[in-house]
Amino acid sequence: MKIIIPTAGEGTRLRPHTLTQAKVLLNVAGKPILGHILDPLVRLKPEKVIFIVSSHSEKIANYVHQNYTFKTGFIQQKRPLGLGHAVSLALGEIGQEPVLIILGDTIVEESLFKKLDTKRDWLGVKPVKDPHRFGIAEAENGFAKKLVEKPEHPRGNLALVGLYYIKSTQIFKQALEHIINHKITTRGEYQLTDALQLMIKTGVKFKTVEIKEWYDCGKVETLLETNRRLLERNHNSVPKLKRALVLPPVYIARSASINNSVVGPNVTVLEQAIIDNSVVRNSILGEGSRVSGAVLDGSVIGQKARVTGQMRSINLGDLSEIGV
Repeated sequence: MKIIIPTAGEGTRLRPHTLTQAKVLLNVAGKPILGHILDPLVRLKPEKVIFIVSSHSEKIANYVHQNYTFKTGFIQQKRPLGLGHAVSLALGEIGQEPVLIILGDTIVEESLFKKLDTKRDWLGVKPVKDPHRFGIAEAENGFAKKLVEKPEHPRGNLALVGLYYIKSTQIFKQALEHIINHKITTRGEYQLTDALQLMIKTGVKFKTVEIKEWYDCGKVETLLETNRRLLERNHNSVPKLKRALVLPPVYIARSASINNSVVGPNVTVLEQAIIDNSVVRNSILGEGSRVSGAVLDGSVIGQKARVTGQMRSINLGDLSEIGV
């Protein structure tokens, strides 16, 4: 099996953080998004993991090489032409073997990879309240009947969560090549959904596998929600701090410093961060950040950023300052 992980999205809804950092390297619950994705994939012993990258590609490659030993490939997507185009760039790396595609911001339950279905083609799906935002699978008897990318008038609410297992590899390659060669686009981009729908039309049956746990990291609000849910799931131990009150669940790096403060619940505090005389809840504090005399709730504070004397929800990028 080979694995393709598209990570080329610019993450515009997560700015300013994605101006200086790759979206997949943003931290939730003490680990980069990409780490949450890759850790359970190790058990699959993939032949190769292929990353589609754009900006911050060197940072992504460095993180992968420092933390994982599987064989890797990195392919540059020079223009943002859609997910279908991104995946098509890896076709030269694929032969007859099955392919698992997982999007670079898709965190799902680890147990899924312990019992991975390798006998058929399948798509990961989950019911959602706002189907207009997603690719939608219209299903019948457990199989996808039709796939539509962000429909205006959705017929169903089974969202494609960004996890695809392709056993019919040759047909998949032909479908992707067809939409690229014939310039078949949706909203100006080559969509993976369109290639998969073409496969369905040729007779390929995609089982719909409902994903119980799916963590969205597409915007600040969902990033913080994912941080909360992962902290609750991971049951992180709470460090003993003499001059602070910690309300679990939290992740606090050993090198962080917390004094005369209340931290938690649902807070991630990364390496070398400092919290003084503050209350912080439902937030993520980046490496080397500092919060002083503040009350923060629902905030994301970038690396080496400074917050002083504030009572609000803040979305502050790396190396920035706000306060008195």
